[in-house]
Amino acid sequence: MVETQIISIRYWASARSAAGTGAETLEVDAPITLTDVLNRLEAAHPGGRLRTVLDACSVLLGDRPVSSEDPDDVLVPPGSTLEFLPPFAGG
Repeated sequence: MVETQIISIRYWASARSAAGTGAETLEVDAPITLTDVLNRLEAAHPGGRLRTVLDACSVLLGDRPVSSEDPDDVLVPPGSTLEFLPPFAGG
């Protein structure tokens, strides 16, 4: 039997507004790609602008920036945290 674990998701600024929450979790039983995470988050928040906002965000996997990597190549293991940081205006 495979044990279900979680990936923690944290949203900041406009991503928090688009998601309607500052944080949520995804249940997984194995590592999934960042693309899979984005697809699952979009499905969990239908009809909104969350995916558009997330696509513009900087993404941290733990302490590692992964925004410049292909989301199909970024593996997100169970027990990790993803943070979505929208671009900020100003200095």
